[in-house]
Amino acid sequence: MSVILSVTACGFGGPDKPKNLISKKTMVNILIDARLIGSAPFTSKQKMEDKGVNLNTYVFEKYGIDSLQFALSNEYYAYNLKDYEEIYSKVTDSLEKLKKTLKALQTKEEKEKKQMETDSINALKTKDSLKADEFRKKKLDYDEGVLIKPVSDKTSQSRK
Repeated sequence: MSVILSVTACGFGGPDKPKNLISKKTMVNILIDARLIGSAPFTSKQKMEDKGVNLNTYVFEKYGIDSLQFALSNEYYAYNLKDYEEIYSKVTDSLEKLKKTLKALQTKEEKEKKQMETDSINALKTKDSLKADEFRKKKLDYDEGVLIKPVSDKTSQSRK
């Protein structure tokens, strides 16, 4: 009985190769795009939809295919496990590489932002220290008695 089920489940040799089979390379790209769209946060999806992107058909339109062509190609590759594993291995590797690249970019941007903040703070400190130096200099000039002497001394004349 289990032999009959396994023969029936296999469909006597699997699906025929579709006439319009999507290439492995294109299938990898389709699956990457579908995964990226599927894992995008709600706000990103909302922004795409606001710009007129239909997320349900975007990938199909991008690659000039329809859902039936994708389904038949996916079924064919799923039956041919070696091909399917090759496709999914490339998808996984590509997504991991993209993740590392984005993480490195994010780290770089964070470092640049911190550096800009530090530079801004240092610039303000330098500017403030210049003002403090000017104030100290003026205070020293005053303390050293560099005042203009009065032209007349009315108190001394009125005592006479």
